[in-house]
Amino acid sequence: LASEDDTAVNAEAADVVTIEARMEKLKGFCYSIPEEFRASKQAASDDAAIRSKDGKKQSKAEEEAAAAAPAVADPLDGYEGPPITALDIRVGRINKVWVHEEADKLFCEEIDVGEDEPRQIASGLRPYMNAEDLEGRMVLVLCNLKARKLAGFPSHGMVLCASNEDHSVVKLVSVPVEAKIGERVTVPGFDFEGEEGAPFAENKVGKKKVFEKIAPFLQTSEYGVPTFGGRPLLTSAGVCTSPINKGSVS
Repeated sequence: LASEDDTAVNAEAADVVTIEARMEKLKGFCYSIPEEFRASKQAASDDAAIRSKDGKKQSKAEEEAAAAAPAVADPLDGYEGPPITALDIRVGRINKVWVHEEADKLFCEEIDVGEDEPRQIASGLRPYMNAEDLEGRMVLVLCNLKARKLAGFPSHGMVLCASNEDHSVVKLVSVPVEAKIGERVTVPGFDFEGEEGAPFAENKVGKKKVFEKIAPFLQTSEYGVPTFGGRPLLTSAGVCTSPINKGSVS
């Protein structure tokens, strides 16, 4: 408005430039650009086409490289053992720990696995950790093992741990802090619901040596995640972990 006629503002005094004058100045600037730096619409279009073509070639090359790469073998290919659903692995909390008076390697534990009473379990972990490392810890417990006496102590279940290749280092499997006591651990790709997903009875697990057949496929990944056949052990709060990479779980 300040540049229109009959305005109250003196355009010349205020140094106001009209649109027409601005466009003329812009044209002059464009003409000042050397010819070799000016790109025509056709050139820009051709350049875009070339980039698109190169992109397609690169994508195709990547696809061919991916196709040529050897397929990663599934650890469960050819597996004929019991299903992982046969095991009743549950989240537990160690409420109490004490040293077995007659066995140098055993700890005795009371573990809450969501049942009416805590379970008593003996674990051969004294060579690897202290009682303080166990008390109050969330752990994974294999629950459908038949109760048996270990050095006279009635043990009903097994605390799962990760170990390195020569078993010189043994660590508890870590459970997400928000996991629920007593919840069953699952594995992706397996149906843990209904009758088919129900764990085997304790007698059957022992008689058929179910855990012994599954154990070779219970390993930690390169990131320390406990897995069955490369598939992570899961709780409702996420995956379990361990500080041991490429180890075994038992």
